[in-house]
Amino acid sequence: MKLSKLFLIAGAAAVSLTTIPFAVKAETISSSSLILVQATETPVREKGPFQRLGLTDAQKTQMEEIRRNTRAEIDRILTPEQRQQLETARQNRQGKRQVWRNLNLTEEQRTQMRQIMQSKRSQMEAVLTPEQKQQLQEFRDNMRSRRQKFNR
Repeated sequence: MKLSKLFLIAGAAAVSLTTIPFAVKAETISSSSLILVQATETPVREKGPFQRLGLTDAQKTQMEEIRRNTRAEIDRILTPEQRQQLETARQNRQGKRQVWRNLNLTEEQRTQMRQIMQSKRSQMEAVLTPEQKQQLQEFRDNMRSRRQKFNR
């Protein structure tokens, strides 16, 4: 009887001694990654199909600059009320399409937006290598075929 209690105590001690280092390591990893995320002021993020293209750091920087410039151009087109509405929607993480519909853009604003977005697209594609452009085109073709299958 005493021998089985001794084995039970030894087993409990062994389990707790082996799990403590894992718990400490997990806490260290999660808190250090949190600090890393907090330290990054403006993260260079890859969106949509671009994350699959294996962009270099220089390409990521260029893409982020294009996005920043595009956002500034769009802000110049919008009225203060529309900018506020857009910012509120972004903070609430509302769906993009519905938000843009609710802005009640004038026809002139829509035309300017189309031009800005076309310019953004061509600028971003100019940053890519020929192989990356081909991958991007394949991704777009796949998305089109998926949409067509879904809409049938």
